[in-house]
This record gives sequence, C-alpha cells and structure tokens, in this order.
Amino acid sequence: MAGMACASRPANPLTTLLSPADEERRRRLRRMKAIALGALLLMAALFVVGFAFQQEVPALAYLRAAAEGGMVGALADWFAVTALFRRPLGLPIPHTAIIPTRKDEIGRNLGEFVETNFLEADVVRAKLATTPIAARLGGWLRQPDNAERVASEGSALAQGVLRALSDEDVQDVIESLARSHLIEPGWGEPIGGWLERVIESEAHHGAVDLAAETVAAWLEANPDAFDGLVSRRLPSWVPSVAQRLVDQTVHHEAVTFVNAVQADPEHPARRAIDAYLARLADNLQHDPVTRARLEQAKSTLFDSPRIRRLAGEAWDVAKQGLLRELADPESGLRERIRAALVEIGARLEEDPTLRTRVDTWVTDAAVFVVERYRHDIASLITDTVERWDPKETTDKIELMVGRDLQFIRLNGTVVGALAGLTIYAIAHALLG
Repeated sequence: MAGMACASRPANPLTTLLSPADEERRRRLRRMKAIALGALLLMAALFVVGFAFQQEVPALAYLRAAAEGGMVGALADWFAVTALFRRPLGLPIPHTAIIPTRKDEIGRNLGEFVETNFLEADVVRAKLATTPIAARLGGWLRQPDNAERVASEGSALAQGVLRALSDEDVQDVIESLARSHLIEPGWGEPIGGWLERVIESEAHHGAVDLAAETVAAWLEANPDAFDGLVSRRLPSWVPSVAQRLVDQTVHHEAVTFVNAVQADPEHPARRAIDAYLARLADNLQHDPVTRARLEQAKSTLFDSPRIRRLAGEAWDVAKQGLLRELADPESGLRERIRAALVEIGARLEEDPTLRTRVDTWVTDAAVFVVERYRHDIASLITDTVERWDPKETTDKIELMVGRDLQFIRLNGTVVGALAGLTIYAIAHALLG
C-alpha cells in the first residue's frame, strides 16, 4: 500500500542529484517495500480463502484468524512507519508526517543531544587519552612518501597564501609593525645601555683590532695615496725632492702609528676610543640633545622614500624567491621541509617523552575547543537542518533508515498472524 502510494506521487526532482550510494539505498528500500506489501497481500489472499471455505473446512478458520491478525499487524505498522515521513493516504490525521512538520525541532533536539553527550570535555579527554595520536602521526610522517605529500600540500597552500596577499597591504603591515615596534620607541637609552655593557666587557676591543688591521693593510698597499697630500700645500720654492720626502714621511708616520696601536693594548689612541665610547654611551642614556639627534637621524633614515622603495623591493624579491622554492619539488627548501618532517616522525616514534607532550597538547587543545565552542559546533546541526527543505529532509532520512523500518512492517505481519492464530486457538479451546 505504501509502495503503491509512493508510485502515484510525482518523481522527486532531487532524485537526479542522488549519489551512487543513495541510488543503491533507494533500490534496496523499494525492494523491501515490495516485500512488505507482498506479505500484506498474501495475508489478504489467505484471509479470503479461509473466510470463504471455513464452513466446508473448519480448520481453515485457524487460517482465517492468522491472516486476519497478519493484515491488522501489517496495516498498523504500515500506518506507523508511513506517519513518520508523510500523511498516510494524504489524510490530515493528527501526529502524522512527523519528520517534515517537526524538522526544525528534530534538528534542535539532535544538536542538543550531540552537544550534551558527545561534546563534553570528559568524553573528549577520555577518548583521546586512549588514542596514540603522536605515535600514529610519527609512524605516518616517517614514511618518505607521506612526508613528501605533506610537504607538497603545505607548499601549495603557502603558494596560494603568498599569491593572495596584496603587496601593498603587506608593505603597509610591515611598515606599521616597524613603526610601532622599531621606529616610535626611543633608541637612545637601549643603545646607550647596550654600548655601556659592551665597553664594560671590553668586547669592543676586537672591533678596534679589526679596524686597525684594516687601516694598516690599506696603508701598506696604497702609499701613492699620500703623494701630494702635504707637499702640494708647501711653498713652490721647496725642492721636489723635499716634497717627496715630506709625503713619504707622513705615510711612514701613519703606518708607524697604526702599527703602534695594533701592538700596544694600552695605546693612548685605544684609551681615547674607550673614553669616547663611554661618553657616547652615557650621553645616549642621559643627554637629551644626543638622544634627540639620534631620533632625528632615525626618522630621516626610515622616512626616506628610497628606504621605503628598498623595503618594497626586498619584499618582492623575498616573495618571488619563496614562490620559486616552494614550486620546485627539488629545491633546497622543499628538501629541508621533507627531511624535517621525516625527522619529526622519527622523533615522535622513538621519544616517549615527546609523544606524551604532543598527546597532552592535542588533548588540551581539543578540550579547549570543545569547551569554548561546543554550542557553536552543535549549532551547525541545528542550522543545517533548518535550511533543509522538508521534503528533501524526509527523503534523506527515509533513504538512510527506511529499509530497516520496512522490516517492522514485515515483522508486524508475522507477529499479527501469530497473535491472531493464538487468540483464536485459545478462544476456541475455552469457549468452543
């Protein structure tokens, strides 16, 4: 009867959108409806035979009673099953078509059920505590093919993000961060304090040695640079020999001075440098004039259009370089990513302490998400069901559970037949 009712309705336009799995469910549902309907028709046929010939063959009264009970059970269960999804025979009977008329309430109840029974911190923690997440992840990542897959997917994602970023927006963000954390804060006091600690630890002596060595090497390699340095300022009547001697003497004294600075850790020049750096460190921390001059130089430098242009060019070069490295499976960056993933997998497999930390972190993160967003997660069910069309919802649910419900009709037919036979047999035995 239900099968005939379904056949008389117009085809559902959503049928063309069914997946292969749903098509198979629909075929199985129709087959079970046909079997249940066949059982009802069989009971009706047996009832007709028993009712028609029970006078000639008294034993057929038992068949009639069984068939009568089977029909009653089949019809009652057909009504119950059909009432879940639609109105039986199209009649406006109360408390029928339960799913389409109470769809939103069912969705809310389902969301509350999931939120209450599944999205509980204790439930999530207990489940994750028995799941070796880190060990499984480590064993999976340790396989080179899996590491390559993660590296490839991660690289593709990173490329998409880089291409989606607006260069102007990135430059604005970088400039804003640099201005907030680098330019706007005063430099005088921190640089002065750092320089003071460098002087106290004598860490600057190495830089002074390097500078002296560099100057000495240049003086040795470039004596011609002193030609005319002093002699061209002498009177014209001074002989040229004397002029060359003066220039050579100046070069020699410069070389001697630098060599003396290199050789003597207590050279007056070194002490003068120490004293100058100490004064500079103190002035940077306490002298408003020195600090203001430093801030002015800093602002002039960072506000220069050339510096802004260089920053933009640096970002563009870095972006294009990253895109090339990420796109090339044989690039050094991709190779390091793969190697790092394999190493992480090996460590997760072999280091129990690390596994414990990772498992604890994952569990705590999951519990935090569940506790903070459990209602939002459950509302996905409620909101999704509310957006569904009532007929579509009915069809979806019937495809999932309808076949099992047809067994209720079949069982009702069998149980009804047995009940009718038993009742008639008992009544006939007691009452005659």
